[in-house]
This record gives sequence, C-alpha cells and structure tokens, in this order.
Amino acid sequence: MATPKMNNDWRRLRDRIKAMWSDVEFDDKRLKKTRGSLRQMVSLIQERTDETRAQIRQKIVAVM
Repeated sequence: MATPKMNNDWRRLRDRIKAMWSDVEFDDKRLKKTRGSLRQMVSLIQERTDETRAQIRQKIVAVM
C-alpha cells in the first residue's frame, strides 16, 4: 500500500515529466502504469519522442 509520501512523490515526478515533455500528450492511466518502473517510464516517453533511452533516463534521474 502506498503511503501519502509515496503518492506525493509520484505526483511531483509525474508533473515534472509532463513539464519536461510538455509538447507530448501523455495518457494519465498509461503513465500511472509506469509508476515504480523507470524502464517502463523511459519506454513510454521514448515511444512519443525522438530521444534516446539514455537521454530520457538522464533527465528523469536528474529530477528525482
């Protein structure tokens, strides 16, 4: 079960991802499915952008 802190951390990360890739439309349900899996999150973003997995991972880790 997720704690309130975990939920808040997820919301913050989700909002930062949406801000970094503001020109990309993310389905909230699909984005929520990536919660807890950096690999899945990177794959989802890569599907919608021209960036490499390494570039995406680097950006996400920088804001975590």
